[in-house]
Amino acid sequence: MHHSPVVLFAFWESFLLDLLSRTSKFRKDLRFTLTQRIDNTALDVMELLIEARWQKDKKRQLELISTYIDKLRILLRLALRLGALDKGGYEHLIRGLDEAGRMVGGWIKQQGQK
Repeated sequence: MHHSPVVLFAFWESFLLDLLSRTSKFRKDLRFTLTQRIDNTALDVMELLIEARWQKDKKRQLELISTYIDKLRILLRLALRLGALDKGGYEHLIRGLDEAGRMVGGWIKQQGQK
C-alpha cells in the first residue's frame, strides 16, 4: 500500500508522542542512558523524515531512516528486558515501528520506480 510522505510524517508524529509519554515514565536509573537514546533516535527519525521530503535523491535518506527504526526496535527490546516497558506497551510500540517501516519501504520502492 502506498502512503504519502505527509501520511508517514503524521504517523511518526503520533508515534513519537506516544513513545515520549512512555519513556518519560522510565526509571530514574535509565533516564540518562536508555531513555535518552530511545528519545533521541526517535527524534532523529522525525528530522530525517523532514529532510527526506525535500531532498532530490531520497533513497539514501530513507534507507537511513529504516536503519534508525531498526535501532529503535533493539532499544525497545532492551527496555522490555530491563522492565522499563511492560509487554503490552512494547508490543504496541513495535506494531507502530512495523507500520512506519512498511511506509518507509513503500517510499523507497516508489523512489526506485522514478
